[in-house]
Amino acid sequence: MTILGLDIGGANLKAAHTKGVARTVAFPLWKNPLGLRDELTRLTAAMPPFDRLAVTMTGELCDCFESKRDGVLSILQSTRQAFRETSIRVWTNEARFVDAHRLLDAPDAAAAANWLALACWIARRFPSENVLLIDTGSTTTDMVYLQRGTPAPRGLVDAARLESGELVYTGVRRTPICAVLGMEVAAEFFATMLDAYVVAGLVPENAHDRDNADGRPATRAFAHARLARLRCSDADAFPVSAATALAERALRAQWEAVHHAMQRVAAGKPRLDRIVVAGSGEILGRNVCARFDDWSALPITSAAELLGSALSEAACAYAVAMLAAEENADEP
Repeated sequence: MTILGLDIGGANLKAAHTKGVARTVAFPLWKNPLGLRDELTRLTAAMPPFDRLAVTMTGELCDCFESKRDGVLSILQSTRQAFRETSIRVWTNEARFVDAHRLLDAPDAAAAANWLALACWIARRFPSENVLLIDTGSTTTDMVYLQRGTPAPRGLVDAARLESGELVYTGVRRTPICAVLGMEVAAEFFATMLDAYVVAGLVPENAHDRDNADGRPATRAFAHARLARLRCSDADAFPVSAATALAERALRAQWEAVHHAMQRVAAGKPRLDRIVVAGSGEILGRNVCARFDDWSALPITSAAELLGSALSEAACAYAVAMLAAEENADEP
């Protein structure tokens, strides 16, 4: 049986097939929740044929929904409408799949469970090691302690995971720099962490990428201009050296926050044997580990090196697909 995994987020839709094909497309769910069905249809039309769908989500948190419960139900409805003839299995925060229709009375179980799918799948790859999984995307960083083949999180829902440090609301693309640096810069959506990474030379320029604060390309020149605006200035009055210094300050603040969260997640646990970094923003985890002595001696395994960049970017979608394939193999 072939299975397609879907990770339905608030800003991106990710699909991954058990044959190793993956796609990620930007879709601001909060702007167009009623368009989700058609967008899912377009996304999956470009994927290999599949017999079953495995679904996980985080998009229920979007403020277009009255509550997370309503968000889960809306996403499930759109998914069922898009795939009327397909068996749909939904991953839950109980680390198991249920049929989509069974969640109608208890939708909270499916809310923001994608991190647990990846944690379960990665843990099975390292059954004899204690591992810290760091999965960074455009908006968030998930950290899960994996104890000899089994995830050992302190929290299962986002509210608890925020308190424990296992969920850090910072990523490599969409995080506003004003959220990282606070009141020392303009508290406006003028620039994002992608601008900091581009100006610092850690992420390559992309003249075709306009998914930025002002809709202009992700190049050093335009990133410089966006950073200047954070200081209530313009590019011609804000030297490149000042933009670079501001970018580096934002990066240090972000890395220090993630480092602190890593310490909290690992505290009281058996000694770590390995770090695994995953997601489109795995460069964040790599830089934290390289710059702080308590992590620099640990071996780092990259999901991108294991799976390729496309599958790593859609790692949670691939994880639910592979977990569903394992479940199917276990069925009598």
